[in-house]
Amino acid sequence: MVTSFCTGVGASTSHTWTTLSTTDSDAVRAMTRKSMDDPGRPPGIVLSAATSFWIPVRSKKVFDFLKDENHRSEWDILSNGGQVQEMAHIANGRDPGNCVSLLRVDSTNSSQSNMLILQESCTDSTGSYVIYAPVDISAMNMILSGGDPDYVALLPSGFAILPDGPGYGPAGILDVGSGGSLLTVSFQILVDTVPTAKLSLGSVAT
Repeated sequence: MVTSFCTGVGASTSHTWTTLSTTDSDAVRAMTRKSMDDPGRPPGIVLSAATSFWIPVRSKKVFDFLKDENHRSEWDILSNGGQVQEMAHIANGRDPGNCVSLLRVDSTNSSQSNMLILQESCTDSTGSYVIYAPVDISAMNMILSGGDPDYVALLPSGFAILPDGPGYGPAGILDVGSGGSLLTVSFQILVDTVPTAKLSLGSVAT
């Protein structure tokens, strides 16, 4: 999912970013792309939105907070304020932060009763990722029964966390370069199931 996430935030000559807000401190950029015959992605028009900012918090603390299902209701709209439980955990390296998790949301919203969250997290000294995507229970059961995962459409969203500086001194994290974190947040959503549909900038902004 990390590769798919990076593809979603990577611009090109054919897929360029459009700035939706012009303030230097909180620039949100968006772009659309057509998804056709792409294994693992739903067909249609995919909207990507991203922003980057600096926060005065150590990167490890940010990573631990975002990957912890007990804190998920504090930031993830998919949880709808409900309790999130880890149903499955697959380690992906020696660091306990490198893993794939299957999360279930205990929500009173009936439309979310058949939804799970697939999350991949990875970290090392150069940076960290917390990437996730909603997945239908029936689709996940198909994969667990030996089905082809390429037939399960995912649009990963998530966070890229980069350490800003080697660490902080006795004075703490005071400014850029003193040990905080550079955080990039990106979301991908399917806005139309017809790949040839037209999407206006006004509808993107709302």
